[in-house]
Amino acid sequence: MSEVKVPAADQTLRILQLLTTSRGPLPASMIATQLELPRSTVYHLLAALQEHGFVMHLPEERRYGLGIAALELGSAYARQEPLARLGRPLVAALVHRVHANGHLAVPHGRDVLYVVEERIPGGAALVSDVDVRLPMHLTASGRAILAALPKAQVRALFPDRAAFVHRHDVAGEQHIDRYSKLRSVLDDTVTRGYAVERGAVTEGISSVAVPVLDHRSWPVAAIALTFRDGEVAVDAFDGLAAELRAAAELLSVRIHGRPA
Repeated sequence: MSEVKVPAADQTLRILQLLTTSRGPLPASMIATQLELPRSTVYHLLAALQEHGFVMHLPEERRYGLGIAALELGSAYARQEPLARLGRPLVAALVHRVHANGHLAVPHGRDVLYVVEERIPGGAALVSDVDVRLPMHLTASGRAILAALPKAQVRALFPDRAAFVHRHDVAGEQHIDRYSKLRSVLDDTVTRGYAVERGAVTEGISSVAVPVLDHRSWPVAAIALTFRDGEVAVDAFDGLAAELRAAAELLSVRIHGRPA
């Protein structure tokens, strides 16, 4: 099907996108220059956006910024839980294919927040569930997200030893109690192409995970599979990761309308 262009709609959305990514309100002349649009067109579109509350005019500064309706859009997005709604059928299909517990989690400070949980009958008993938070550096989901972040961002999240917590004495993994150890785990994750966690959350339970990236390659979530040690051989992790990656890429396309 051929792509249909609606110039006014496209120009309006470009204005909103520019205001969203700007540090503050902008003059109409700057909006016109950056978007390469006629000033008259920009003024007409800004007036329409202002009438509907998506843009506010600051007369003393002669600038335009986002209005209250733009904020309401963000709140409505959160209320409708689009990530969980889009991700749930993909995780369910993945779990059915590989016969392992599956999750979708999002970053929440130094934690991951689980938004989708799909279990298999007789599968491993898990502490994760919808709305449960777990330390990011302990989980495969969290490590997948952290490995996709800039190093400076990770360092800011974990500035000192007080930022690292533990659930129990870990037999299968060394304690991650400082940034240098975390960095080593994340570097291995990047090299491997997916995150692995073995017993750091629950003894005898392992997970593999990959990030879900937005159109800027920023990690907005992670998809993981979890299973008992011994149920899945280590040499099968690559195959599970390939399944996870396919699901994550499809979710990225569904969220953003294009591949990451």
